[in-house]
Amino acid sequence: MKVLKFGGSSVANSENIKKVLAIVSAASKETKIAVIVSAFGKTTDNLLAGANNALQDIDIAKQQIETIKKLHFEIINELIQTNTLEVYEKVNSLFNRLLSIYEGIFLLQELSDKTLAKVSSFGEKLSSFIIANAAKELFDTTHQESNKLIITDSNYLNAQVDFGKTNRNITDFFNTNSHQVIVLGGFISSNEKDEITTLGRGGSDYSAAIFAAALNADELQIWTDVSGMFTANPTIVKQAFAIKEISYEEAMELSHFGAKVLYPPTIQPALRKEIPIRIKNTFEPENSGTLISNNPQKNGAVKGISHIENISLITLEGGGMVGIPGFSKRLFETLSQQKINVIFITQASSEYSICVGIYENDAAKAKQFLDETFSIEIERKKIKPIHVENDLAIIAVVGESMKNHQGLSGQMFSALGKNNVNIRAIAQGSSEKNISAVINKKDAKKALNTLHEQFFEEKIKQLNLFVTGVGNVGERFLAQLHQQKNHLKEHLKLNIRIIGISNSKKMIFDKNGISLSNWKNELENGEPTSLQMFFEKVKEINFRNSVFIDNTANEQVAAMYAAYLRESIGVVTCNKIACASSLENYKNLKSISRKYNAPFLFETNVGAGLPIIDTLKNLVNSGDKIHKIQAVLSGSLNFVFNNFDEKTTFQSVVKQAQKEGYTEPDPKIDLSGVDVARKILILARESGYSLELEDIENQSFLPKESLETTDNQSFFDSLLKFENQFQEIYQKATSKNCRLKYVAEFVDEKANVGLQEIPANHPFYNLEGSDNIVLFFTDRYAKNPLLIKGAGAGADVTASGIFADVIRIGNN
Repeated sequence: MKVLKFGGSSVANSENIKKVLAIVSAASKETKIAVIVSAFGKTTDNLLAGANNALQDIDIAKQQIETIKKLHFEIINELIQTNTLEVYEKVNSLFNRLLSIYEGIFLLQELSDKTLAKVSSFGEKLSSFIIANAAKELFDTTHQESNKLIITDSNYLNAQVDFGKTNRNITDFFNTNSHQVIVLGGFISSNEKDEITTLGRGGSDYSAAIFAAALNADELQIWTDVSGMFTANPTIVKQAFAIKEISYEEAMELSHFGAKVLYPPTIQPALRKEIPIRIKNTFEPENSGTLISNNPQKNGAVKGISHIENISLITLEGGGMVGIPGFSKRLFETLSQQKINVIFITQASSEYSICVGIYENDAAKAKQFLDETFSIEIERKKIKPIHVENDLAIIAVVGESMKNHQGLSGQMFSALGKNNVNIRAIAQGSSEKNISAVINKKDAKKALNTLHEQFFEEKIKQLNLFVTGVGNVGERFLAQLHQQKNHLKEHLKLNIRIIGISNSKKMIFDKNGISLSNWKNELENGEPTSLQMFFEKVKEINFRNSVFIDNTANEQVAAMYAAYLRESIGVVTCNKIACASSLENYKNLKSISRKYNAPFLFETNVGAGLPIIDTLKNLVNSGDKIHKIQAVLSGSLNFVFNNFDEKTTFQSVVKQAQKEGYTEPDPKIDLSGVDVARKILILARESGYSLELEDIENQSFLPKESLETTDNQSFFDSLLKFENQFQEIYQKATSKNCRLKYVAEFVDEKANVGLQEIPANHPFYNLEGSDNIVLFFTDRYAKNPLLIKGAGAGADVTASGIFADVIRIGNN
């Protein structure tokens, strides 16, 4: 004997019902079958809405009856060819009775629980009768109304089952019934007076479990529109997958915390008889689904992650509670009297406070009555007034084997902390089947995805990037990421997605990831942007492992870093302005990064893609001390002076450098030495020294007039004007067999930058193209400095440096 239950989505229309009949037909060839069906689609909701409308306007209620009737008659027309008239008459009779009830509601202006139960019962009465008659044309079937078998008390909307009488009724009926398939409606029952009652939320599942237990069924199958219980809600966590096997206790924990394919009371009757429950998909019947049993196959410590939203946290606290018995009793007694369900409980070991989680719509009532209960203690200031926190959610990690695995709670809270998910309260039973935490509701999606990645996707880490600036560097960065996407996934186990892109005018976002083959067209049609709007959108999306990428040289963008870091959003930047700003701001950004566990990486601030800052950090962190730094840090200036001679003009070489992407958009930043000064300042600070930009001595070779120009055209005009001066500088160096290099030096806690004549025996002499070179003199590298040399400018190498920082975050 098997019991098969089909939910509302499985019987929403005639096409779906045909699938149900095919499943039942196949199952009935092996054993006798009891089929429990829900109402068609949203019929129960529509019936109750009609009853409420009947209080105000009977005509609206009548219209709703006609809408419901139309659906049922359409299904009859499409499914039943024989005995149609008898089916029509029965269904029409039920709708006439429903109309009489609505008219009674309108006339009496009264809608009691008893009447609501009667109204809501019509959905299952209709669906089970129609489906049974459709089945009769295909295989041996009969129909029975479940309210004639399931006996309850008189709590009309959430009735308690009298299992003694119910089990006798069910066994007597099935023992005397020879049909292969019996179709029954779920959800509905009756009291001793034969008045209709209902089994409450999840009542059809509960009905199925009642029948399965009474009949000692071989298996209870719950057919729905998903292929089992998932590791997390698949509409929120796209990577969630169906759990093959799970224990009764694990299933109860997950269903209690919001896994909607199954309701907790459903499991109880089957659990007592140890009847296996299988969750199956009506639309993918070949899928094995999830098997719930007493001895599931062990597969991982954590079986699933679930959550409940719209939770309020009620806190009772005060020094007057310590050592005084009875406070907990009075708290729970008051909530019980008001029929307020407690979902979550935690108490400080000092007895100073008790926190309970309840549904948000009960919070105001709970506070009112608890303040009354403890009014004397509150008035005497022994305890504080009841404190209520709203807009919360409970997230739960569930697994029966968790108690045998150390460190799971540590992994859970560490992962949440890294993503700035604030924990308001924690509960863990001594059985260790469940670790629950109360968090802000807005963080629920991020928390679910974070924990799912932690416990189920450890091989693949997802990074969500938000990119500002898609000029030379930004465009190359996106191209490199597009090219390497599969490589990163296969070899580094990183799934890197671009969720947002902005330039100075437009921005676009896609929570599923922006196509890197079409982002330019999408951005052209994007919405207007601002730095603040982009930041607010990143916050609103609230993804785990989020990283803000700054490919600009913009001061206003740099000023936003602290805001991102405070949201635990990592920052990767080639923009030197932030790290070369005031020492206070530099230290503040570092501090915020540590406090909020948000990476702040800026390798490309010095040397583009060269590992200069990373090497320096490793030296300092390993205990080495930096005494002196000598460097050529401007790829653009090195390119300029390597290509400038008596056959060229200084202006033409600078224009070429700008064209090839070696300079900033404003080339004066490079040629004035400001850019190099910022770089040596950053290296000095990363070495542990406290310097400001004004402490760097800048020996500029540019004429004052050139430095004071306000636009690029004026700047280039001034370079042409002073061509003779630049040629003199070149000739002077050449006459000494020297080459011109713009050198940055840090020694004795002081720094300077300027153009120098480099002799042939110096390491800088043969530095070609746009290459950079850095010499670190340290305790360990005292005589022969540590040397780093390579391409130090250009969009491609800068983009690769940004890319490398992103990978560092992914590998952390």
